Amino acid sequence: MQYARALGVDVDELLLSQPDTGEQGLAIADELISSGAVDLVVVDSVAALTPKAEIDGEIGDSTVGLQARMMSQALRKMSGSILKTGTTVIFINQLRERLV
Repeated sequence: MQYARALGVDVDELLLSQPDTGEQGLAIADELISSGAVDLVVVDSVAALTPKAEIDGEIGDSTVGLQARMMSQALRKMSGSILKTGTTVIFINQLRERLV
């Protein structure tokens, strides 16, 4: 929080959540958007939104497409609320490059 404060963020007005699963994080974002209580929601980062099935699974289990499906479903659900409330939503992601 010190860094945010140093950048000029009013930390008394800042809501910070660090959910255990991607579904939980997206549900929190959806609830904040639907409530109209906030003007801006930032999800940092999409790459860190790990689906519950992946967390609960074993290392090596196939989880192809889980995150994409989770994000697609969440965005479809949120889009109506975003239009109704006028909330700005920013999703931050990372571009990864394979180093050889």
